[in-house]
Amino acid sequence: MENNNLTTDEIKNIINQYKNKREREKKNYHEKLKCNAEWCEGNKERALKHYYKNIDKNKEKYQKNKDFINSRSMFQYYKRNNRIKEFTDKYPEKVILLKSRGVIIEAEETKNNILLSFN
Repeated sequence: MENNNLTTDEIKNIINQYKNKREREKKNYHEKLKCNAEWCEGNKERALKHYYKNIDKNKEKYQKNKDFINSRSMFQYYKRNNRIKEFTDKYPEKVILLKSRGVIIEAEETKNNILLSFN
């Protein structure tokens, strides 16, 4: 395998080519395909076939990740109510699971400190 060191100009060129390609694809979808009723019907059929063909895989994936999904949902609830410390104390096993999957848990609670001054 060769060592390819790209210059900054080459990197910028590659990024611009990618951006232009994505713009063309987006424009093609929104101006041509999305308006074509025949294409839309075919796309719906393909999506339904894919869904029913892979329904067992999706169910298996959900069962495999059920604990993680439940833990993440609980963490979001405690985070929304500024009770992260309580969550970490009450559910240490869920904290370990979340951290192993890359969820960042801030141990400090954010409190709204209001400074009142009366003159």
